[in-house]
Amino acid sequence: MFRKFEEMIDSITLSDRSLHAEQKRYDIVYPEDVSPPNVFPDEIIPVPMYYEGILEIPPAEIHLKTIKEIELLKSSCFLAKKILNAAKNFIREGLTTDELDKYIHNLVIQNKAYPSPFRFNGFPKSICTSVNNVVCHGIPDKRILKNGDIITVDITVFYNGFHGDCAATFLIGDVDEQGKQLVSAAENILYKAISVCKPGEHILEIANCIEKETSKYNFCIIPSVFGHGIGRYFHEEPLIPHTTLGIEVGEDCIMKPGMAFTIEPAIGESSQHTFILDDQWTLITEDDSRTAQFEHTILITDTGVEILTK
Repeated sequence: MFRKFEEMIDSITLSDRSLHAEQKRYDIVYPEDVSPPNVFPDEIIPVPMYYEGILEIPPAEIHLKTIKEIELLKSSCFLAKKILNAAKNFIREGLTTDELDKYIHNLVIQNKAYPSPFRFNGFPKSICTSVNNVVCHGIPDKRILKNGDIITVDITVFYNGFHGDCAATFLIGDVDEQGKQLVSAAENILYKAISVCKPGEHILEIANCIEKETSKYNFCIIPSVFGHGIGRYFHEEPLIPHTTLGIEVGEDCIMKPGMAFTIEPAIGESSQHTFILDDQWTLITEDDSRTAQFEHTILITDTGVEILTK
């Protein structure tokens, strides 16, 4: 697992990493043991393609939702946010992310829904838990949450034939001032980005807004994290970039009523450079600096935008 990590330390300059370690403001997180997969009661039918290990291939074009589809999507998004709120109340110092995953898994099942991440392209758990230097797609494991940690919990449920997706970063105990500012900034930046969405606006205005707002806080944007269309498929068109850096988007990628997608910028303390560990999921910062992330599923309406996971 860590041979690749050590090789990268040898090949890059990580002065910030040493600074973080010396100050001991927070724990640098490495993956720990992962428990066996969760189980499903007979009445919950898993998404077949997930269970069979088939790669999800959504349509290549943007699908504008009908009135009926919007109602179904809203019900899924409402449940996703309800469960994220439950996670917020359950998280505490001394809890393992594996225990959090089991709690959320059971809660999703009790609501007659399916946890979308489970076995999605091979992901082994029902939620993503990303602590401190883990940017996103952290796999719940036996690591205990510690005083001073920050943790991003990403919840997606499949309910009534549609996916609802949201995430938030939470503080564990006494977090240092820099960590608190990072989390607060990430949430503010998300809401600013949502505020520019409306019919006729270009998708890249989201990235322009995020770049402008992030610069005010002297933080950085993680360019490898994108938002995405959502509906009957977990990830649909369009792709939603959070930065204009190296991004080419067609002039015709305009927001239209009925378009549903997520906005989920990951905001970093210092470095925008990341890499994926050998588990092929866990994305971490090169210099072990922290990131915070908030996510909403939104809908473009005739007059503006509606946050479906608010």
